[in-house]
Amino acid sequence: MSLLTSLRSTATVALGRTARTVARLRAGGTGGTALPGLVVERTDPAFLRRTLDQLPLGVVVVSGTNGKTTTTKMLVQLLEERGLKVLTNRTGSNFVRGVLSSLLTEVSWSGRTDAHVAVLELDEAHAVRFVNKVRPRGALLLNVMRDQLDRFGEIDYTATLLRQVAQATTGVVVTNADDPRLSDDDFLQGIEARVSAFGVGEGLRDVFLSDDELRGGPSGAAPSTASHGGPERLCPPARVILKSLDGQQAVIRVDGEDHPITFTIPGVHNQLNAVAALAMAVEVMGRRLDLPSLLGTLSRVGAAFGRGEVLDLDGRQLELSLVKNPAGFRMSLLTAEQAVRTRGPETVMVAINDEHADGRDMSWLWDVDFSSLRDGGVAVVTGVRAWDMALRLRYDGVEVGTVEPDLSRALDLLRRAPGQDEGYRMRVFTSYTAMLALRARLAELTDVEEVMK
Repeated sequence: MSLLTSLRSTATVALGRTARTVARLRAGGTGGTALPGLVVERTDPAFLRRTLDQLPLGVVVVSGTNGKTTTTKMLVQLLEERGLKVLTNRTGSNFVRGVLSSLLTEVSWSGRTDAHVAVLELDEAHAVRFVNKVRPRGALLLNVMRDQLDRFGEIDYTATLLRQVAQATTGVVVTNADDPRLSDDDFLQGIEARVSAFGVGEGLRDVFLSDDELRGGPSGAAPSTASHGGPERLCPPARVILKSLDGQQAVIRVDGEDHPITFTIPGVHNQLNAVAALAMAVEVMGRRLDLPSLLGTLSRVGAAFGRGEVLDLDGRQLELSLVKNPAGFRMSLLTAEQAVRTRGPETVMVAINDEHADGRDMSWLWDVDFSSLRDGGVAVVTGVRAWDMALRLRYDGVEVGTVEPDLSRALDLLRRAPGQDEGYRMRVFTSYTAMLALRARLAELTDVEEVMK
């Protein structure tokens, strides 16, 4: 790095960190995950590439509709416990400016880093902007579901965004063999990087449905466990497969060999995310692969904030389940059903906002089957769209205790709801901005991991 470039980076880091301090002071000591990045993006557009070009193992992008934050967290832990130093955007701020804000906290004052690799979660649209600036060494593509209809519109458009990410990747693209769009020849045609895949066993295909299957359509993907792929298809057979799952007990097949594992992390969707993270970790480690150690780490990984995160409140457990679209809500409901069978009844709250970060079009709530909540009902419904959510539950015959749009007052009602004396676990299905607000309130009541550092 030349002296002039070093001075430029020093000025950029100073400016960005000043912006971060100002943003946090204005927000009462929290936040600052976007404004510093915006300042750097406008004043020094080359800073992103200049910083990431220093990494000997390059950049891995994690994108897709569901599971980005959790999978990124898992992949980072898998690599760090193998001795690699990893840059990441751990706050889940997944626009380019969020990545820049994260880099400002990781580099030295001169813009230097001693990290080996960056693992970055990126929103589907912003991933395209990112790869136009920095070509990633690896891309992990999770799934394509209908999400934020006001932003992305038709699901095929989302697939075209991820295809641009795959086309810009130089090393390896790890794709979901069970997603009909991400494993299709039209999607993979023309990709220069090597293609690898992850998937689920035949016995789990009816659990992890594609977006088409959720709406009654046929699956367009060939089974990932069979000898699909081959010379006639561009998507190879899945190298890493979630073969079977029974609660926290699972069998993962890697390169044709089965490995039993006991997960710590709750939620069937999180367990598939773990398999995706393992698939990319296997590719990153290459010849240094120590599979038993990776599986040991995988059994210990925990949930990212708000994504199956469990807090202790009033001597009871409260689980935050982030819901953003029909597929994600369905998987969270399946996880709740599994928890009730294992640990008994729960007191449930649903919190739905419709801010920009949630997606303003909430019509997708009508595509979710809430009948599994009939037996226990929902104690409290809250958020900006509380009354819409309560009406939706009524159409599925789910009894609602109270509708309270104010999130803070709703949380107090949840704590006093029936089931308190019996020590029922509490579960909150929550949209993104409602989750952030509830977490801020919960931080005043109990121990909550701080991620906005």
